[in-house]
Amino acid sequence: MPMNEQPPWGKKKKPAGPEDFLAILIQKIRDAFSGQGEGPAPRNDQGNQSPEEPPNLFAGAGKILAIVVAALILQGAFTCFYTIKPGEVGIILRFGKYTRTTQPGLHFKIPFVEDLAKVDVEKVRKEEFGFRSRNAGASTAFDRKGYDFDRKGYDMESLMLTGDKDVIEVAWIVQYKVSDPVNFLFKVRDVAQAVRDASETVTRRIVGNMDFDYVLGNREVLAASAKRELQGQMDRLECGISIVTLQLLDINPPEQVKPAFNEVNEADQDMKRLVNEAEETYNRVIPKARGSAKQIVEEAYGYAAERTNRAVGETNRFKAIVKEYQGTEDITRQRLYLEAMQEILPKVDRVYVIDKSQQNILPLLDLTRASAKEQQPVAK
Repeated sequence: MPMNEQPPWGKKKKPAGPEDFLAILIQKIRDAFSGQGEGPAPRNDQGNQSPEEPPNLFAGAGKILAIVVAALILQGAFTCFYTIKPGEVGIILRFGKYTRTTQPGLHFKIPFVEDLAKVDVEKVRKEEFGFRSRNAGASTAFDRKGYDFDRKGYDMESLMLTGDKDVIEVAWIVQYKVSDPVNFLFKVRDVAQAVRDASETVTRRIVGNMDFDYVLGNREVLAASAKRELQGQMDRLECGISIVTLQLLDINPPEQVKPAFNEVNEADQDMKRLVNEAEETYNRVIPKARGSAKQIVEEAYGYAAERTNRAVGETNRFKAIVKEYQGTEDITRQRLYLEAMQEILPKVDRVYVIDKSQQNILPLLDLTRASAKEQQPVAK
C-alpha cells in the first residue's frame, strides 16, 4: 500500500454536493432538538441498552437562539450604516413615522428601529399620452396601434372633442421631478397614475373649450395653460412633484378624416390667397383713385378761386373805368379805343387805312412784323 494513501477504514465520508450538505445540516438540527448526537446510549449490567431518556429541548433551543442572535447582530452591524448617492435623499422612518431627511453621503441609523427609503429627486420622470416611445429616451417616436374591440390601444387617450364639436387627436408628454420626497412617498399612493389622470382631465377640458383651428395653430399657448393648471392640481393633492414640461407633440385630425381635412385646408389656403390678392389690388388701386379724386377736387377749387378772383378784378376794373368815363367821356372813349387797337392790331396780318379824302384803300406796311419774321430763323 502506498505511503500517501489512507486506509479505507480511516477515511471520512464527505458530502458529495450542496444537497448532501443541506441534508446533513437538517439532520444535525433534528438531532439537536431530539437530544441525539451525543454518542451511543449507555448500556446496563446485562449489556443491554438502557431505555431512552427524554430529549433535551432546551439545549437545542439555546443553540438555535444563539445562532439567531448572532445573525441579528451581524445584520444590524451591516445595516446601521448606509450611503445616499448624489441626486438622492434618504427618508428615515422610526417605527413607521417620519423623523428626518438625509442628504447625499454616509449616515447612521438605528438598526431594527429605523427604516430607510431612498428617493431620486434629480431624475426627470415622464408620462406619455396617445403614444409610447419605442426606445428609451426617444420622445418623438410614435407607436400608435389603434383601438380594437378586444384590445385597448392609445387612441382612447388621444381622441378629444373640440369646442366646435370636431374630433381631434392629441399626443402629449408630461415630465416632472420630485420636489417634496415626504409627500411623494406618503401623501398619494400612486403618483404616476395621479399625474396621468389629472393631465388627461386638464388637457381634455382645455381642448374642449377651444375651436379646432385654434387648437391646431396655438399648441404652445395650450401647453402653457395645461402645465399651469396641472401644477395647481398636483399642489392641491400634495403629490410632492414639480411639473418640468408639458408639451403637445402631435395635433392632427383622425386618420379616417385626414383626406377631407386636407381638402378643407387646401380650400382655406385658396380662399386666403384670393383674399390677399384682392387686398393687394385694393391697396394699389384705391389709394391711387383717392389721390386722383383729391387732385381733381383741389384743381376745381383752384379754378373756381381763379375765376372768381378774375371776375372780381374785372368787375372792379370796369367800375373804375365807368367812374372815369362819367367824368371825361371823350378822353376815356379815345383811351379805350387805343387800348383795344393795341391789343387787336398785332394779331391782324394785313391792315388797311381808309382816309376820307382818299378814294382808294391805302395798305399799311408793317415793318416791325417783317423784321420779326426775318429774325425768327436766326433765333432758332
